[in-house]
Amino acid sequence: MGMMKVFSGSEILASALRKKIEEVGVEVLQKDNIQSARLGGFGNLDLAVELFVDERYYAKVAPVIEQFRMSI
Repeated sequence: MGMMKVFSGSEILASALRKKIEEVGVEVLQKDNIQSARLGGFGNLDLAVELFVDERYYAKVAPVIEQFRMSI
C-alpha cells in the first residue's frame, strides 16, 4: 500500500477536501506541518497541510479532487 499526496495547502481547504473525499468512502491521511513546526519551535506558513490517500483508491477520488480544485 503506497500513499499518494493529493493536496498541499491551507488547513481550511485541506479540511474541506478531506471531508469530500471521506464522503465517497476513502480514508485520508493528513500531515499537519503547522502543528509539527509549532511543537518544534519553528514557524511554517506555506503549504502547511498535506493530504494523502492510498494509491489504490486514486481513481475513485480523482473526480472529487478535480471538482474541488475547480471550485476554489
